[in-house]
Amino acid sequence: MRMHKLKVLLSLSKPFRRHDSSFLSNRYCRQFSALPSYAQVDYLQEQVLVEGRAKSRAAILNRPSALNALTPSMAGRLNRLYESWEENSDIGFVMMKGNGRTFCSGADVVTLYELINEGNIEECKKFFQTLYKFVYLLGTYLKPNVAILDGITMGSGAGISLPGMFRVVTDRTVFSYPEAQIGFHPDAGASYYLSRLPGYLGKFNKILLIRRFLCGATLASARIFRTRTYIAAKDAHVGFLPVNNCQRNYTLNYGEYLALTGEKLNGVEMIACGLATHYSLKERLPWMEERLGKLITDDRLVIENSLAQYGDLVYPDSRSVLHKFEKIDKCFSQDTVEEIMEALEREAAESHDEWCNKALNKIKEASPLSLKVALKSIREGRFQPLDQCLVREYRISVNWVSKRVSNDFSEGVRARLVDKDFAPKWAPTQLEEVTTHMVDSFFIPLDDLEPELNLATTIREPSM
Repeated sequence: MRMHKLKVLLSLSKPFRRHDSSFLSNRYCRQFSALPSYAQVDYLQEQVLVEGRAKSRAAILNRPSALNALTPSMAGRLNRLYESWEENSDIGFVMMKGNGRTFCSGADVVTLYELINEGNIEECKKFFQTLYKFVYLLGTYLKPNVAILDGITMGSGAGISLPGMFRVVTDRTVFSYPEAQIGFHPDAGASYYLSRLPGYLGKFNKILLIRRFLCGATLASARIFRTRTYIAAKDAHVGFLPVNNCQRNYTLNYGEYLALTGEKLNGVEMIACGLATHYSLKERLPWMEERLGKLITDDRLVIENSLAQYGDLVYPDSRSVLHKFEKIDKCFSQDTVEEIMEALEREAAESHDEWCNKALNKIKEASPLSLKVALKSIREGRFQPLDQCLVREYRISVNWVSKRVSNDFSEGVRARLVDKDFAPKWAPTQLEEVTTHMVDSFFIPLDDLEPELNLATTIREPSM
């Protein structure tokens, strides 16, 4: 009997070894008919662990071998946990962190790739529905929430952390949106957050990039709201910056740069951009978490002060891409991807700056169709609230996984994460082959047979 059980367990473990080096597939969990139902539940729960504290709860992403890539079951569990914690009056605030050297590397796109190849598009849609609903839940959450972004934070990993009230980064943090390089688009709220990053601030004091690099020690609060960004520092005079007036007062092109190139930021640069609220050396995180665990409060100022106690004053070094903000604004403020590339080529010829060539090469590696879709999405997101951004991103994602216009998403995942030949065959192959009709088809409302993303806006934001 024992030998029979051992053989069964060994046979069940074989599917997991297919993608141990990259991403594990959630499909295999659903195929474990040999396991009792409670064993399946236990395994799925282990992907998101929970730590209970005096007045708080912490969700721990627990797929370290897969860089904590999000599966459908993880997104669903996060939704359920955060909804129950919000309703529980005994819980004052919540936290999220990752197990291992990664916070979250984004969605488990290898699983999505396999589902697409099997024709199981509905499972892909359910994943995006669940994920985007969780992002919206975080963006409208009633209790203080803290995300500790220690390690790799990419794509959807940013989406499940940026809506939080407090975002703690460390000297190990690596942040990026590499979706265009795999034939997809920055999603999970990316068009909302990236579109609101600062660019060249014109006549304004260069609050975020020059005059004052905000950090945990000086930050009183930083919260991105639906229609405007409010940033207040104890020693910097900063007020409301209405999104509607962005173009008149200053441009916001840094998000376009990150989306089209997939460029990485470190923790210090995230602080300077306003993407993070606090910076701490990784060695101090245990002390910070211990301090937070002892808090019996739901007061965000008390939580902020506790985070600041273990924060560090930081400034981007001379090699930081943030010092290229004038060139970024000059080049990425152009109307089209083609014009952006032409501006980079001119800047490279005039300044002989290697940064221009590096940015050009990264753009050339990406899917031409993805580049144009991403640029349009971010620029539409600049003047839309979070819920509308998520609805639009869902339409785009459905079009990608359904292959209605192009197979670039599957091809990008194959080339970079499955076969790893790093030679994707994009279709269309050139920017000039991408028509306006092709791009616009990603943005039109879904037909009657394809329901739109349904967010609980009337419940969570009745005033809107």
